[in-house]
Amino acid sequence: MERGIEHSGAWIIALFVIVIASWLLYKYMAPKTWREWVGAGLIQGFIIALYAEMYGFPLTIYLMVRFLGLDSGNLDANLWSTLLGIGPTGMMISMLLGYALLFIGFGIFIQGWRQLYHAKQENKLATDGLYSFVRHPQYTGLFIALFGEGVIHWPTLFSVGLFPVIVIAYVLLARREEQKVIEEFGEEYLEYKQSVPAFLPIKGKWKQFIKGTSTTQNNHPK
Repeated sequence: MERGIEHSGAWIIALFVIVIASWLLYKYMAPKTWREWVGAGLIQGFIIALYAEMYGFPLTIYLMVRFLGLDSGNLDANLWSTLLGIGPTGMMISMLLGYALLFIGFGIFIQGWRQLYHAKQENKLATDGLYSFVRHPQYTGLFIALFGEGVIHWPTLFSVGLFPVIVIAYVLLARREEQKVIEEFGEEYLEYKQSVPAFLPIKGKWKQFIKGTSTTQNNHPK
């Protein structure tokens, strides 16, 4: 290698970000069943791999230089800017877009968590606010945040590879959660399920969904 990666070697920063991100993950997801722990474990691995490469050792970049013959004298820390050869400009674009998706997704996740919490306190079905657009807004927010940070902003072999696995794991988890809610609310939830999509708002509703209209919520799976 003719030169190093400027962002690499900052292991203290990597450790700090991993700890904070992991704390937020377990604080708001609070896994209870083994399936929830599996999903949380996948996200934990995603977080560790992502930030260890972002601030520690850029393994993906070095592997691609070694096996794909990238120009080792023209490397940037960000994979997109390196592959596309657009340098700092490309890194800035991917960073801004990635962070935008991260904050939007995290905001949706937190708002969905709050609405679900209030719903559980009232022992009702959540159908208002974010839950009027999708049945699982927390998971939708999670997918958006992970895609923004681990695929757009700072893609690595591990973050890009784990992202679809995480999506599949939580889609399956959501289906099992819905079975439990059907047992509790029966026809009320079945009618709600028929009229509201699972993860993606219908066309024309994305803007309203992202704004995250807040209101009192009812009981509903994540």
